[in-house]
Amino acid sequence: MIQLKKYIVLVLFSICFAVNAQNTYKNWPDIIRKNDASWFGTDEAKKIAENVLLYQRDIGGWPKNIQMQEELTPQQKKDLLTLKKSTKEITTDNSATCQEMLFMSKMYAQVKDERYKESFLKGLNYLFDAQYSNGGWPQFYPLKKGYYTHITYNDDSMVNILTIMKHVSDESDFYSIKPSKEIVEKAKKSFDKGINCILKTQYKQNGVLTAWCAQHDEVTFAPANARAFELASLSGYESAKIVLLLMSVEKPSPEIITAIKSAQTWFEKTKITNLEEQRITNDAGKIIDKKMIVTPNAAPIWARFMELDNNEPFFCDRDGIKRKSLDEIGAERRNGYSWYTDAPKEVLKKFPVWAGKNGVKLTSAETSDKKKDNYYTVALDGSGDFTKIQDAINACPSFPYEKVTVFVKNGIYNEKVRIPEWNTHIALVGESKENTIISFDDNFSKINTGRNSTFFTYTVLVEGDDFSASNITFKNASGDNGQAIALSVVANRAKVVNCNILGNQDTLYLSGKNAKQYFKDCYIEGTTDFIFGSATALFENCEIHSIKNSYITAASTPQDTTFGFVFKNCKLTAEPAAIAVYLGRPWRIYAKTVYINCDMGNHIRAEGWHNWSKPEAEKNAFYAEYNCKGEGFQPTKRVVWSHQLSKKEAEKYSIENILKDSISNWYSN
Repeated sequence: MIQLKKYIVLVLFSICFAVNAQNTYKNWPDIIRKNDASWFGTDEAKKIAENVLLYQRDIGGWPKNIQMQEELTPQQKKDLLTLKKSTKEITTDNSATCQEMLFMSKMYAQVKDERYKESFLKGLNYLFDAQYSNGGWPQFYPLKKGYYTHITYNDDSMVNILTIMKHVSDESDFYSIKPSKEIVEKAKKSFDKGINCILKTQYKQNGVLTAWCAQHDEVTFAPANARAFELASLSGYESAKIVLLLMSVEKPSPEIITAIKSAQTWFEKTKITNLEEQRITNDAGKIIDKKMIVTPNAAPIWARFMELDNNEPFFCDRDGIKRKSLDEIGAERRNGYSWYTDAPKEVLKKFPVWAGKNGVKLTSAETSDKKKDNYYTVALDGSGDFTKIQDAINACPSFPYEKVTVFVKNGIYNEKVRIPEWNTHIALVGESKENTIISFDDNFSKINTGRNSTFFTYTVLVEGDDFSASNITFKNASGDNGQAIALSVVANRAKVVNCNILGNQDTLYLSGKNAKQYFKDCYIEGTTDFIFGSATALFENCEIHSIKNSYITAASTPQDTTFGFVFKNCKLTAEPAAIAVYLGRPWRIYAKTVYINCDMGNHIRAEGWHNWSKPEAEKNAFYAEYNCKGEGFQPTKRVVWSHQLSKKEAEKYSIENILKDSISNWYSN
């Protein structure tokens, strides 16, 4: 065994040495996460994939810290084949195994090589095998003696694994490989066990729940030491990622809600706002020193290590002795480790939205004046910063670098709201979807400014990019009196979650140059063409409700746009009086509208689609369905110029492909 271990170390050292010597193409994690999807179909990607397959052990996992894109010599390939049966040094530390699984998924999305699929599934099976019966995971599996056996949150190891389990159990589009129902169910059980482990390991300080440690004992769940300078402590960094994972759970249990609220309170209590880290670098950009500078009103940061009994930050060198300040430890550890983090700020930013969505009442302190943190409160009773939403929008900074939250308390706000092009990164957050209502009653006749009057009828108009809304009702209250927009979005990267959008004709207008927009868990109702426009828009898990016989969509998709309106896992419902509703008609002849996995009520007409008396639209528009159900889904009776997608065609309609954006994966934040 000793000889085998020495051999493994020697082989990996020689490979890593070759890697560092060649270093021809970025860093391995950069390749996985930053390339466009199409790159994974190139010969270069396929060549790298062969390396990744070689590095994967028969047990299913991978070793860590390998630059897998580096070219291997024939001898190195032979050595890796010899190591296939070895179970030494296989880990999820430093994102190992999890990141290689993501790479294989991206490869399989472009190249249907069954080896990629098999590799991903082997990795998934490795994660199943590595999980403790109590729901946690060790750092190395098979188990490696020492602190490696502890339940490991360090460097997001367990969070990374549980994120995979969540995507698999939710059957989301994040991974291109779709496991069997049996594996999906296994992933769900694994995820639930993991969450239960997280809840059991949340540390109680004097009887009060706080946060988590980087490692917990695999038997007792108690805080545990790792390396000499990584003593048992409450972790500012790891705890943030754990809470964000918990916040992603749909319909959280009371225990999860308590865990999140307790951690949020702890983050508020432990934030440091009078220090900034100053990094000194040499000409090559390498950090040669770090100093903490006293700075009044600094952006909040948190210590990586805090005392278990009083949250006091501490720092350790390789001697394992606690120090009170960073400058008391040697340069090697001071400069080579992350002692502070700003990760919890994401939890604090997202907490109001999460709280509103899950019916968690915010305290007065949480909804108080936070303008310095780009946070504004609107309340009709005068308890907030403003009584009108538009006044809050007008007070927001122009072109901010970070999100600006406008929190709207319950009430009916009878006003016409415009979010201008310069007010980017606005997050409009309601206290509750049912009781936070923005309503106005403009319509075409009331505006009466000519043929374009429709576009001035909005209740809420969004022009600023990177907009989000949640827990709000947008309503045009004019009734069935012609065109009357409730919500008009002419911005890029707009995300609307858990909202009601209510109106009659032309309820929801979606446009903007090359605009990508995302609607999730929303209720949208109307009469004629009540979802219309030129934007690329994805609707997931939404209820689309027709009030009378007419048309649901009227897309005006530009000619060279790949996707138009896409409805996935939506439910199409109607009032009893509505018994003959079309899925869509082309406002412009290149319209694109697709329904995937939707439940269609019997109000949907058998022919499905209408050409709006435009014969040329039958040649140019693209109307399609896939794997829908319900009495309204009658594929054999649809108009001949519409389409029923094949499984392979439907796979192209993933959230990543539809909402692909050159700036960021904004829709997943």
